[in-house]
Amino acid sequence: MNDSEAAIRIRDLGKTYAGGKRALDGVSFDVPRGQIFGLLGPNGAGKSTLINILAGMVVKTGGQVEIWGFDIDQHPRNAKLSIGVVPQEIIFDPFFTPRETLEITAGLYGVPPAERRSDALLAAMHLTDKAHAYSRTLSGGMKRRLLVAKAMVHSPPILVLDEPTAGVDIELRQQLWAYVRELNGLGVTVVLTTHYLEEAEQLCDRIAIINHGRVVADEPTRELVGRAQEKAVLVTVDRDLTAAPQAPCFDRIAMTGERTLEIMYRKDRVNAGDVLAALQGAGLGIVDVSTRDPDLEDVFLQLTRSGAA
Repeated sequence: MNDSEAAIRIRDLGKTYAGGKRALDGVSFDVPRGQIFGLLGPNGAGKSTLINILAGMVVKTGGQVEIWGFDIDQHPRNAKLSIGVVPQEIIFDPFFTPRETLEITAGLYGVPPAERRSDALLAAMHLTDKAHAYSRTLSGGMKRRLLVAKAMVHSPPILVLDEPTAGVDIELRQQLWAYVRELNGLGVTVVLTTHYLEEAEQLCDRIAIINHGRVVADEPTRELVGRAQEKAVLVTVDRDLTAAPQAPCFDRIAMTGERTLEIMYRKDRVNAGDVLAALQGAGLGIVDVSTRDPDLEDVFLQLTRSGAA
């Protein structure tokens, strides 16, 4: 990838906190321009530290970070103007209204009054009717939407969302993702951390997985999902079962009904034909078969359990 194609370029990034805790250990990856990029990892993996470094809230110990081509050490102001960060914690002054919050934030970024988009951002976040209410009276979901609007006041080309749907109901989550897709359609690069793997699989073009402060995967979402070695085959047999049959080619087997079995197998070792032959060898007739493809959760667990790519 050419550097000009990277919205964010991270090379050998390290962070060791006072007391010796190493949160990031030689992290390197690129976020391609124009994509929705997922940053995943278990709790304590180093995701929040990385985002706080991008936001200018935490000082790195070593390595290099460029945001929209600007090195964060050499051009901190331009780097900061190129990114909007929606933090995990909901923090803002409860005595300002949403509209005042956006106007003040725009002023801090040096956006001239004539170029401010406070009303348009409130409308996009479904907050127009709350524009003049005290922020402390907003619900948790509304506060989170206000944080997204606040991150966009200076029209940055990159938006970072740190666990934006934690504790948010399904309807709001869907509204938020619709807006993120809309922004991405307009050319905004989006970086997203989430615990909802299904969400990441549906939204992200590319995903990096961090574990113990190191990158254990960084590839297009479809390729990453394709790496899962476990596959499931769902089988209906011709008679009631009292116990699940066993065979060396089964990784795991579960009875899901009197005549239905879910069998997990490693596709790098055996195939579905071997699994069905084992069932027939046990004297069972097969009435119906379907397979379930691995998903991101399977890959995530595989990578973070082993801690290696």
